[in-house]
Amino acid sequence: MKKTFYKGGALSACSSSMILLSAMLASQTVSAHGYMEVPPSRALLCQKGVNTNCGSAQYEPQSVGETFKGFPAGTGGAPLQGPIDGKIPSGGHPSFSAMDAQSATRWQLTEIKDRNIDFQWRYTQAHPATKHEYFITRNGWNVNESLKRASFESTPFCVVEGNHQLPVSGAKHNCNIPGDKSSQHVILGIWTVGDTDAAFYNAVDVNILGEPSLPGGWSSVGGITPSAQLQIGDKVKARAFSANGVSPNYDVEISIDTAEEGSPNNWAFKLAEKINSTQSLIRAGIRDESGNIEPVRGNNTLYAQKESGVTRFEVQLDMKEDTAARMSVASQQAEYVLDKGLANVQFSMISNRAMNVEATLFDENNKPVGSVAKQVDSGPTWLTMDVRSNPGKHTLTLVGTTLDGRTTRQDTQPTHMTGEGAGIEHDFVFPEGISEYTAGTKVLQPKTNEIFECKPFPASGYCKQYTPTANGFEPGVGGHWHMAWDKI
Repeated sequence: MKKTFYKGGALSACSSSMILLSAMLASQTVSAHGYMEVPPSRALLCQKGVNTNCGSAQYEPQSVGETFKGFPAGTGGAPLQGPIDGKIPSGGHPSFSAMDAQSATRWQLTEIKDRNIDFQWRYTQAHPATKHEYFITRNGWNVNESLKRASFESTPFCVVEGNHQLPVSGAKHNCNIPGDKSSQHVILGIWTVGDTDAAFYNAVDVNILGEPSLPGGWSSVGGITPSAQLQIGDKVKARAFSANGVSPNYDVEISIDTAEEGSPNNWAFKLAEKINSTQSLIRAGIRDESGNIEPVRGNNTLYAQKESGVTRFEVQLDMKEDTAARMSVASQQAEYVLDKGLANVQFSMISNRAMNVEATLFDENNKPVGSVAKQVDSGPTWLTMDVRSNPGKHTLTLVGTTLDGRTTRQDTQPTHMTGEGAGIEHDFVFPEGISEYTAGTKVLQPKTNEIFECKPFPASGYCKQYTPTANGFEPGVGGHWHMAWDKI
């Protein structure tokens, strides 16, 4: 049975104003997107899972750092003045604020062994480039202070003119890092867009070693990235791999024996220390110009001698389940009443741990018709979800995961929807099930409460072209939605 939708007079009355508003918004959403790929930007390493606790940046590295052009003029936040001091890596966007954290061990460092370097960008939506600039932090900068204009040299060490042409992904910007720069620095790569007021500011965390080859013959083969808070009894294992597979002789494991050792920076330090004390051909830590490698309480790089045969390491966490964790639906109504296919479903849950919970209501065909996600504290919590469905049997599924990710609990309860169903059939609520959209697929657009049908081939291919930042074909909302959809 398909879900249906009631098209009321009130919606028709406001349709013209909503279409006008959609057009106004669409005209403002055309923007460029891209990120530093070589060396990898702070945000790109979040997407790769090397950097952790990154917020939304791990999903959208191409959107991080977009704000006004003009750096380093002004104090930021106004046209042609660049980003705000203290918010340079994020561009001042709250969803990317995790990028603004700054300390000696917060981010994984990319080793720079040759001062002659080719910077490369990846453009997901290329727009004409005025120029690319590369700034670097001053000697003596405070590595534990948020990045400001005063953190950087006042002029770029490298400028590549864009000549108002479309930049090409992977094109090499050959530059020379100044000879007086060594050890930990931040390189700020700036792509200034030619046809808007925007620029992209990408922070790149580097350890400048400055020579093509270094004493000791060490090669980087991975890293130890502090992530989860661990508990007594948990274990961490660094697993070694060669070109032919596993190399168990170089595996190193530690156990968490005290609550203090469970702190992410502390267990990373303990693992690095054990590697250095038990292995002669493997070392962990941060390397200096002289080739010395010492562990730190934070991100540690793993190094191997060629004769070991080790080409990479993986760090695995063996976290014990929290067997005492409990979570369940506490109370719900025997039935919920639909009004023209819509209902507000409220229920309570209870848990004895802080959790990330997600509740989903499925109809009798096991299609999701409503959902809600929330972080809850231990104890009782009320949850509310908006539902679009038809009368009949439904199933409420509640899934909760403890904040440390070690334990998941689930509770499933039957419920019933009564009342008035919808009037116009639809297959999905946009963008649910977007990978299944084909010619003739009908979707409900919750932003406008209208039904749209995917056009026949070949235009049907546009129906799947959607991301939160590239929404030109979003039904009824995107600037080019008419190319993909017909409004019913």
